[in-house]
Amino acid sequence: MRLTRYFLPVLKETPAEAQIVSHRYMLRAGMIKQASAGIYSWLPLGYKVLKRIEQIVHEEQIRAGHIPLLMPTLQGADLWRESGRYDDYGEEMLRITDRGGRDLLYGPTNEEMITDIFRSYVSSYKALPLTLYHIQWKFRDEIRPRFGVMRGREFLMKDGYNFDLTKEDALHAYNRHLVSYLRTYERMGLQAIPMRADSGPIGGDDTHEFLVLAETGESEVFYDSAVTDLTFGDRDIDYDSVDQCAAIMEEFTTKYARTDETHDEALFNAIPEERRRVARGIEVGQIFYFGTKYSEPMGATVQGPDGKPVPVHMGSHGIGVSRLMGAIIEASHDDKGIIWPEGVTPFHCGIVNLKQGDGDADAACENLYAQLTAAGLEPLYDDREERAGGKFATMDLIGLPWRITVGPRGLKNGVVEVTSRRTGESEEMSPEAAIARIREIYGA
Repeated sequence: MRLTRYFLPVLKETPAEAQIVSHRYMLRAGMIKQASAGIYSWLPLGYKVLKRIEQIVHEEQIRAGHIPLLMPTLQGADLWRESGRYDDYGEEMLRITDRGGRDLLYGPTNEEMITDIFRSYVSSYKALPLTLYHIQWKFRDEIRPRFGVMRGREFLMKDGYNFDLTKEDALHAYNRHLVSYLRTYERMGLQAIPMRADSGPIGGDDTHEFLVLAETGESEVFYDSAVTDLTFGDRDIDYDSVDQCAAIMEEFTTKYARTDETHDEALFNAIPEERRRVARGIEVGQIFYFGTKYSEPMGATVQGPDGKPVPVHMGSHGIGVSRLMGAIIEASHDDKGIIWPEGVTPFHCGIVNLKQGDGDADAACENLYAQLTAAGLEPLYDDREERAGGKFATMDLIGLPWRITVGPRGLKNGVVEVTSRRTGESEEMSPEAAIARIREIYGA
């Protein structure tokens, strides 16, 4: 976590292929490198953020009572033929034949595979409700991959699947996922608005997309500005409570908010004119209820209370983990670079030594580094022989939310400088107070 030893290939110039802010800054900050069209290597800084986003998703899924597993990237075509989607899915599906002549596909989603797992092991309604999820790489052969990780061909995604005895139970699972997603996005410093959407190739009648408002969004969205006043906050949620989850669903979806596919001009015009908004949005997740669309053709049934077989009611629920990184940057940046929210920052703070080689400055930086690390935090220490302006430019570009600047002049007065990346405000304080401030911010 010292820049003289870290791999951070920062670029001074913006690559010509980068069309939107997140793509430009991810390339310039040395977070990703294109391997081929729509496919990227995740370099150390980008990989750290990706893992932080993934960890938040895991924590909130487990908090909601959902159980993690891991399914393979390659799937057998026969399962998709059972559901009827193998031919219907279209050219975005990458179809493969192995050396034995077996038809495979690189999974764009996992409804068929999870249904096969369920039907193999669950036979009684007493095992319900059940929600299984994984975070896995997916592939969709986009005809025009662009905008970096925002519209790539290979992407990391959390997809979860609920199995319930009745429609009412499955709709509670739907509401439960909406609640868990609201908490997930807010922990990442995002406001993601649930909007009535189109189900596409997944199917089903009930579906909401979660969209982050941004000028570079691929979707046109229509909404009542009152929805942007809603925050989930630090609520104590009982995910087993049907009434509590339903109330939050109603709170966050009653006001008009729709994507262009489901937009209703008459309903939109019923909103007071001063609250009507038309904007662009980035999709970062979607939840579906689709009933027995997969369980009936694939024979995923359980023995009901009366002893008769019943097809289970299902839904699927996805979060674009790798896409979220681009969305966060689109929502949180300035003309100097990225501004990471504390929840997903790759390093908790930066330490900048203004005079590398000065005994007092070196010793103070080493002490800050050691004490922050001992507190369970990850500082990034810029210990390069580089001018101060270059060090500040690097810290601004990579977007760490807090910076501690150490120089001989300040140390003579017993102080270092603590700077907020978001506001640009700086405050002088003792090194001990700076450590306490960073620990307090992160609850360390």
